[in-house]
Amino acid sequence: MLIAKPGLDGHDRGAKVIAHALRDAGIEIVYTGLKRTPEEIVQEAIQEDVDVIGLSILSGAHLPLSRRVLEGLKAQGASDIKVVVGGIIPPRDVEALLAGGVHRVFPMGTPLPEVVAAFTKEARRS
Repeated sequence: MLIAKPGLDGHDRGAKVIAHALRDAGIEIVYTGLKRTPEEIVQEAIQEDVDVIGLSILSGAHLPLSRRVLEGLKAQGASDIKVVVGGIIPPRDVEALLAGGVHRVFPMGTPLPEVVAAFTKEARRS
């Protein structure tokens, strides 16, 4: 799994907490660092051969950033890579993200055990 911080958001504590929890659960994690463009995220996901991209977005730009990542994956023939989004996601935007192709949404406040369980369950299916 690749965890990325797209856009100009400079806060990554939550992304790092999620990355450590998933790593502790046995999931291989690649963390891109701060302020990545959607294009950089797509290229790194392909290069690292990941199954999932986790976008951590606190800036309010979750709809356009997610759309650009999904479009980039499609353009690169990598639509099989799932995209999940976490962060400050207003309830009114969850359906729009899912309808746009995001696999799963984890709004701020989602309990850490719930996030870990979702990914370990998904990994067992693979």
